[in-house]
Amino acid sequence: TGSEVTRFTVITDRHTHVKMLITSDRLIPDVALVDPLLTVSCPKSVTAASGLDALTHAIEAFISRRANPISDGFAINAMGRIARFFRRAYERGDDLEAREQMLLGALEAGLAFSNASVALVHGMARPIGAYFGIAHGLSNAMLLPHVMEYTFDTATERFAEIARALGEPTDGLSVESAARRAVTAVQQLCRDLSVPTLVAAGVDGRRVSELAAQMAEDALASGSPGNNPRVPTTDEIVALYLRAL
Repeated sequence: TGSEVTRFTVITDRHTHVKMLITSDRLIPDVALVDPLLTVSCPKSVTAASGLDALTHAIEAFISRRANPISDGFAINAMGRIARFFRRAYERGDDLEAREQMLLGALEAGLAFSNASVALVHGMARPIGAYFGIAHGLSNAMLLPHVMEYTFDTATERFAEIARALGEPTDGLSVESAARRAVTAVQQLCRDLSVPTLVAAGVDGRRVSELAAQMAEDALASGSPGNNPRVPTTDEIVALYLRAL
């Protein structure tokens, strides 16, 4: 997912159900071995979840309030590469070109968010993993379309650029219509990759409803939602969790 080139790691406190983010330049490796042969045995579900995590890294780095020309370049390249090769890697796990391009896209996305941080999706995903044991990549995948829908009209120019990076036709469209294409493209990708809802993944919907307010507080406490173009309230995060059911 690009974590092999970042300065971040996460530790889960199983007693408090909090995922804590740790940041240090000491976490950056001297060498990262990025070998597509090591990924060909990944099942479709892992390919989908890890790839969507990488795409989330790229998108959130690009819309982050901390985005900059360096992170933008990596993010745009990552989105384009992932969009071109994701479905191939998912459908044909032994396609080495697709696997290699996905790894490169993930690495570029890792460099992007290392220089711009992540945003609301990651902030919300951590409590899902901490409370319900859902893998991080899958949590991001479940939330990404909903958070993009919530965010896009506050960053239409950026979302229009995302649409173009994803290969969506935007010629002749208004900025707002082009921005909407980014949202619908990711929604369709998640459908194509069979991303489940929280309930379909085995999460008790009633427990989500009961815990949603605390999860929202945990998400805000992580600091990541503050990087989002549209900074949510606790109630808005609760509503987004319920939409993901």
